[in-house]
Formats: sequence, structure tokens, C-alpha cells
Amino acid sequence: MLGNFIADHVRGNKFKHLPEDIQKGIYLHRNIDTFTDANEIVRISKRRLHERYGHYDGVIIDIFYDHFLAKNWDQYSQIPLDIYTNSIYRYLQSQIDILPDKTKELLPYMIKYNWLYNYKFTEGIQDVLNGMNRRTQGKSKMNLASEDLELYYKEFENDFQAFIFELINFVSIEIDKL
Repeated sequence: MLGNFIADHVRGNKFKHLPEDIQKGIYLHRNIDTFTDANEIVRISKRRLHERYGHYDGVIIDIFYDHFLAKNWDQYSQIPLDIYTNSIYRYLQSQIDILPDKTKELLPYMIKYNWLYNYKFTEGIQDVLNGMNRRTQGKSKMNLASEDLELYYKEFENDFQAFIFELINFVSIEIDKL
């Protein structure tokens, strides 16, 4: 879990010093990214956004899909979302010494604003999109993507529901390979 969580903040192969299970999580995350980028369902979702957001379409779809996962969490886990997210925050804090600097910077905000739980709400998604837009100095216009989410809500949710089962199957195969 930790390797998967920190993977976006680890460049190249600068993780060989980490324990093997964390390395496996980083590899798994990267394989998931590759699978997701090539997936036809995800591409259909991205096409709805590409004209307006260009190469940011994939980031936005990741955020939208996180919303549908959190919103429908009880379909995928027996652990309630609030209990799960709080356990993740505690675990990440207990591993603070291993976290990359960028992750250490983000973690207090993630906890304070309960990002993982608040993905469940469209207001939480808007907050994330606003933050992403600020990080691109307004170039991405991601703050406007909530309009697209509202406009194509059912289509994006249907895409996610079809994709998640493909992703679950993919991950179960990949874990066996690690």
C-alpha cells in the first residue's frame, strides 16, 4: 500500500533502497498507470474532456474515478470509508520517515481536509480540481471540470463501473507476478 501511495513522488529507480514490499507497490502503481492509460473505457472518458483540457484529461479522469470509487465505496469494501481513510492516515503518519519529501508536504493537508473521504462528494472533487488548477497556475483550467462532471455524470459513472472490474482483474494478476 505504501509503495502504491508514494509512487507518483518517486522518480525513475530512486527507490531501490526501500524495503521490497514498498518497491513492489511502486511497480504495481506504475503498471496500473500503464494499464489505465491504454484502457479503451478510460479513453472514452478522456475524449469527453480532451478538447477543453488537452493532456490534463487523464488527471481529471483519475479524479473523477476516485470520486466514483469513494461514492460507491460500500460496493467494493466491507470497511466503511471513514474508518478506512482514517486507518490510512494513521498508517502514513507512522511511516513518515520513509515518505518522499513531496508526500510529506502533502500529507498534513490530506489529513486536515480529509481528502480521501471527501472524494465522495462533488464539493470535495471541486476542491481537488481547484488545487490542481492552482498548481498549474491556471493553465489547466481543471477548476472548470466539475461542469463536465455534472454534464456527463452518468456516463462517467458508467465508464468507471465498467473499468473498475477490469482494473480489479488486472491487479489480481499483477500482484501474483510481483
